[in-house]
Amino acid sequence: MATVLPASDRKESSDPALEKVNAEHGVAYARQRFSDALRTDRSGLKIDTVFCPQNDSTPFETTTWELRSAAIKDENGKPLFEQTDCEVPSSWSQLATNVVVSKYFYGDPKNGTERERSVRQLIHRVTRTITDWGLEDGYFDSAEDGDRFYRDLTWLCLHQHGAFNSPVWFNVGLYPQYGVVGDKCNWHWDRTSDETLQPENPYEFPQGSACFIQSVDDNMEDIMRLACSEAMLFKFGSGTGTDLSTIRSQREKLSGGGTPSGPLSFMRVYDSIAGVIKSGGKTRRAAKMQSLKVWHPDVLEFIECKWKEEQKAHALIREGYESNFNGEAYSSVCFQNANLSVRVTDDFMETVRAGGQWQTRWVTDKPTVDAPSYDAKELLNKMAECAWHCGDPGVQYDTTINKWHTCPNSGDINASNPCSEYMFLDDTACNLASINLMKFLGEDGSFDVKRFRAAARLFFIAQEILVDHASYPTEPIARNSHRFRPLGLGYSNLGSVIMSSGLPYDSDAARGLCGSLTSILHGEANRTSAELAGVVGPFEAYAENEKPMLNVMRMHREACDDINDDGPSELKEAAAKLWDDVCEIGERYGFRNAQATVLAPTGTISFMMDCDTTGIEPDIALVKYKQLAGGGMLKIVNQTVRRGLDKLGYQSEQIDSILKFIDENDTIEGAPDLQAEHLPVFDCAFKAANGVRSIAWRAHVTMMAAAQPFLSGAISKTVNMPNDVTPQDIADAYFWGWELGLKAIAIYRDGSKQSQPLNTKSDDGKAEASGEAKVVTKTVEKVVYKPRRERLNDTRQSLTHKFSIAGHEGYLCVGLYPDGRPGEIFITMAKEGSTIGGIMDSFGTALSIALQYGVPLEVLVNKFSHTRFEPMGHTSNKDIRIAKSVVDYIARWLGLTFMSGEGNQNVPTGSVNPGGSAGNGPEVAVNQSPVMRELRDGAAAAVQLAERAALQQNLKDIPGLSGRVSSTPLATEKPAGGNGKSASPSNGIGNGNGQSNGNGHASLDIVSDGNNPAGQTEQFARFQIDAPSCDNCGSITVRNGNCYLCHNCGNSMGCS
Repeated sequence: MATVLPASDRKESSDPALEKVNAEHGVAYARQRFSDALRTDRSGLKIDTVFCPQNDSTPFETTTWELRSAAIKDENGKPLFEQTDCEVPSSWSQLATNVVVSKYFYGDPKNGTERERSVRQLIHRVTRTITDWGLEDGYFDSAEDGDRFYRDLTWLCLHQHGAFNSPVWFNVGLYPQYGVVGDKCNWHWDRTSDETLQPENPYEFPQGSACFIQSVDDNMEDIMRLACSEAMLFKFGSGTGTDLSTIRSQREKLSGGGTPSGPLSFMRVYDSIAGVIKSGGKTRRAAKMQSLKVWHPDVLEFIECKWKEEQKAHALIREGYESNFNGEAYSSVCFQNANLSVRVTDDFMETVRAGGQWQTRWVTDKPTVDAPSYDAKELLNKMAECAWHCGDPGVQYDTTINKWHTCPNSGDINASNPCSEYMFLDDTACNLASINLMKFLGEDGSFDVKRFRAAARLFFIAQEILVDHASYPTEPIARNSHRFRPLGLGYSNLGSVIMSSGLPYDSDAARGLCGSLTSILHGEANRTSAELAGVVGPFEAYAENEKPMLNVMRMHREACDDINDDGPSELKEAAAKLWDDVCEIGERYGFRNAQATVLAPTGTISFMMDCDTTGIEPDIALVKYKQLAGGGMLKIVNQTVRRGLDKLGYQSEQIDSILKFIDENDTIEGAPDLQAEHLPVFDCAFKAANGVRSIAWRAHVTMMAAAQPFLSGAISKTVNMPNDVTPQDIADAYFWGWELGLKAIAIYRDGSKQSQPLNTKSDDGKAEASGEAKVVTKTVEKVVYKPRRERLNDTRQSLTHKFSIAGHEGYLCVGLYPDGRPGEIFITMAKEGSTIGGIMDSFGTALSIALQYGVPLEVLVNKFSHTRFEPMGHTSNKDIRIAKSVVDYIARWLGLTFMSGEGNQNVPTGSVNPGGSAGNGPEVAVNQSPVMRELRDGAAAAVQLAERAALQQNLKDIPGLSGRVSSTPLATEKPAGGNGKSASPSNGIGNGNGQSNGNGHASLDIVSDGNNPAGQTEQFARFQIDAPSCDNCGSITVRNGNCYLCHNCGNSMGCS
């Protein structure tokens, strides 16, 4: 069991590691490092105190500390990682503790003298090292400025206002702080010799970038060189992207007269290497992007390649091969380790609009015939069809990307990183950082622009200092990183800011808010870049790109005028004024960095900052499961819900009532005190368990469009679509994304991977004596080609109906599922011969089988209604005056009895929206026919008694609970430390301390050895029916940007 102890019990004087941290601060320390090496006679950066109080104490004394245990467990509750006595800020959640300790603490967990054991060691290692580099290089005007920089940057990281990308936390500071050494492997820029070199110790120049773009030439040597450099990147946990359009088509000729392999053949080689590194890696799967321009002759084969391989995997699964993503079926086919994108141009999209033919062109000049041509619209439809089946390919808008290119005179932008947010020249890298937007939202709903800009400036300066002190996997990347210095500052928690502001994610006001915040972030980053250029000079290639870069800056300024006016006017005004300054200062000094911002998925570092939402994404659910420091899980309602309700003007009693309703029902839909017009404010990315609402996929596209004009790069975001969308919907989305000015768009249709996470409870009776119920979570693949039959219970309710058609009498007996749906039908005709009796009996059997295999009742009713044959005529039913046949009568009676009167929807009575509020999901109605109303009224008490008896029997079967379960209704339990009302009934006894850092209602759920609750697992399984299990701990993941994120261990199955 995890323990929580006050940090005061730990004497820092007896801890040399913490003594070292406390000693390395102050102006006197900074003076020892201070230099003006880079700026010579120019003034340096002035740093004013904004965040950390200026006194003799260290920044780490601005928070309280406690000792905790950190643990990551697999789906069976077996520890994968555990470290005790970890010193963490008391305000950090247990999830943040688990993620940071397991992923970012340096050293062997079994070596107590080597292993980091405090968050202050981790943050100090990074911020102290970066500050020392800045002092030595002459970035700061004085030692005092350098000391203030260290204090404020440390404070921001400590108080979860921002975070660097994972490689920085992995690698930076290991040599200066601990003297770690390694073998020569990477490249860095050597200022003394003014060229790239390989350092003897790579930890002296640590790898700090998560995103890479690499090139490939059309020769065997370079094709194999790319394979080697990709492998090295995967080894260090980074992702890479390459455009393969430079490789000649399989339809062209080699110099010696032979036939070339074409890009797809070499994609198989790259995919195999990525698969090997993935299986051998210890932190995450290999992440890569492969793109092909739409003019390439092999574009059709590229579009279809992944779906063709998926079909092979499905065939293997049907034959019994292991079906998970790391199993035999998928490991036997190609292209599963890369995201694929087609680079489309404006010319192509205009040809689609005109319905014309698209002419591809050869890579070389050897062929003497024309390259293949395709119907442009059919080619786009083929992209959509394949994406409908397997999620690939996505689309990158090549012309739009290069329209916003700051360095076109140095080459085109050809490719992106795996998640499509970093787009720049070939053979470049980008180090990322993100700012937690919620930290700048005041209690009154106002956004603190001044502090937000100050935080953005500090992180951007830190990222810039890193560039020449980092190492890179290849010599060209090291050289170009020095020459162009691209950076990727971004943000996280936008979805929480929108909901806390009382705005729907799908609203013009939210899009206006997003546009303004993104513009301010991008503006401050570029203003700081211009400020840096005035101190240490512009980037090396600035002179040859000055005119186009200043033109792009003016385009950003002009875009400020197009920010939606429904958003906060003061933020739009602040953005416009800031961009006026950017253009003015940029024209005077130039810019230090060719690129400044991207919007990454911010998966793991969002956990570090305790963000409710990641990147630009909306919230995934109103109910979350919070890990407790003492073990166990706490079910809470998001704190943003309370803030949003307060912003909308609800009284305290109403807010408490609504939160209580959410806690008990897992949805806000139907909350008695909530006004119907406010429902959209609380819409989430996925439908709630007992709700019907979710954010429409089009809203994700329009939110991307609001942010895109204010980014150097693009946005890592997959547009998640429901299972029932059509390929045409996806084709429309691709076309719409181009019209809206996006740089890239990726689509994922729920269920297209055809796997399904399932939960099973162990019944081996081996639960521990503490009374915990053990939950085992497994992820298995479900092949949709094999139908599943839903049989009725052996004992079930039924409904019998007598009818008469033109004097011919008969009886219908309908067996019901527990939720009231029809599942079997028996038809008996009185006084009829064996022929019609046999036919009706067979028809009833056919209907029963169809219903049990999932054929919607609406389909059957529509198909068989108004079928005409004898006997026909008047009936004894006042609702069906005349029947055209016995089949017609049966179909229409089933529709009237079991389907809604409006829209003919077959709706289970258990999934009703209690409030009946209109939403952006399907309308839900309850059949109010007298027959069904009487049936429901009569069955209600019996169903309640049966459910209660079953639940009590399950509780009695749990060791440690037998003898403690009475026949009275289950009592609710109010956990300590919360500020909400009593919790919803719990189906287990929690063993944690019940404390919560949130402000919502809370209830304890059954847990799996204190780590992965049944509630959270089932919740995530509902979000996406084919989400993969985490390749680190086995828990079900959630789609995040263009990759998947594990909420159990913090693993990001992508590159950021």
